[in-house]
Amino acid sequence: MSNVRPRIRLPRSAKAGDVVQVRTLISHPMETGNRRDTDGSVIPRQIINRFTCEYAGKIVLEAELEISVAANPYFEFDVKVEESGDFVFTWHDDDGSVYSETERLELS
Repeated sequence: MSNVRPRIRLPRSAKAGDVVQVRTLISHPMETGNRRDTDGSVIPRQIINRFTCEYAGKIVLEAELEISVAANPYFEFDVKVEESGDFVFTWHDDDGSVYSETERLELS
């Protein structure tokens, strides 16, 4: 799916021990498999079914998504940061596609 686009927002700065807010959004239609097109054919199910976030090599959030999640899934969560490190965000699609983005957070 070519129009899938992850977006991530991390703070510009943080210190060791801070709790930072992480926000992600991925552009995705999240088809449930229950709708029909103009010809009456069922539109195949296509959803982001799993999301993970790793920080400094450890999973800090893992979510299993179902058909009731709206298009363009948005996550907002807090993470306590102890060291500079990479945040790795991964979205898994029903069609087997995997979308991943990495953002570095340098602590001051």
